Amino acid sequence: MRKDFGPKTWVYPQMVIVIGTYNKDGTPNAMTAAWGGVYDYHKVAISVSTHKSTANIEREEAFTISFGTVEQMVACDYVGIVSGNDVPNKIKKAGWTAEKSNYVNAPVFAELPLCLECKLVKYEDGEIVGDIVNVSADTKVLDDSGNIDTDKLHAIVFDVITNNYREVGKVVGKAFVAGRDLKD
Repeated sequence: MRKDFGPKTWVYPQMVIVIGTYNKDGTPNAMTAAWGGVYDYHKVAISVSTHKSTANIEREEAFTISFGTVEQMVACDYVGIVSGNDVPNKIKKAGWTAEKSNYVNAPVFAELPLCLECKLVKYEDGEIVGDIVNVSADTKVLDDSGNIDTDKLHAIVFDVITNNYREVGKVVGKAFVAGRDLKD
């Protein structure tokens, strides 16, 4: 038996993404969003309404996307619930250190260990599409082979159904291998 819920935006779960931009005066800004993901091979898309961050992205034609972590959950939530229009020092209040990306005119937050550095491709009807020009990661989240170790990253996702944050969990199978036994 199934239960119907009607139309809901329950793509489940959603990554907690922090969008980094520079304000007109050059100070760093950040906002948290959940409606974003892969758009194409080297592109991302984020669905947002009008914010200070969207104006910054249009002006600078650049932004970063960092991923929320268990350790930074409180700060990630904070930059998503206060506006840079109302709290000009929200990066400082979040306890973050902004470093300029080497690839785009947008900040990389040292406390968020995984970052996509993006150039704006288009912004229309509330959708931002960016070309990923670099991915940078703090070495503390790398494995012995130099790749991202999800267990060390401690990434969080947004549970849209319960409005909770959840840590990305255990491995349950190997992609592109688990279903091989069902092939003819």
